[in-house]
Amino acid sequence: MTVGIHLSPLAEIPATTLYRILWLRVSVFVVEQQAAYPELDGRDVEPGALIGWAEEDGEILGTLRLLDERERWRIGRVVTSSAARGRGVGADLMRRAIEHAAGLDPARPFVLDAQEHLADWYGRFGFVTSGPSYIEDRIPHVPMTRAADGAV
Repeated sequence: MTVGIHLSPLAEIPATTLYRILWLRVSVFVVEQQAAYPELDGRDVEPGALIGWAEEDGEILGTLRLLDERERWRIGRVVTSSAARGRGVGADLMRRAIEHAAGLDPARPFVLDAQEHLADWYGRFGFVTSGPSYIEDRIPHVPMTRAADGAV
């Protein structure tokens, strides 16, 4: 089967698809990682916010969020379902988000807050550690930045 990669404002996502995207985020970030926090933080509906998702036969395999913070792009909520891990779904989503944002404004850098054990994975997309490690919801994180001219 073919995996479709999509990127869209929240308001343009079909209700059932949006439900499945949010279910995946909560299933992994809140349940699997046992981090009780406000997963639905209001940022998905900000002007310029886009939700990316990978879908195969109606199943959401992965998702991420791209935020337009005016002076920089922010990628977050990157998650892949346990059944789809290792298939390159997350990488496809990252490449799509970076290419889209760079196409809109290539002069802006990207930022993200990575779970520390995934820092090398984000490094594949040109991200480098840009600050000290910190704990969020009992999980070590590290801030990362990708220069505006970074290669995907």
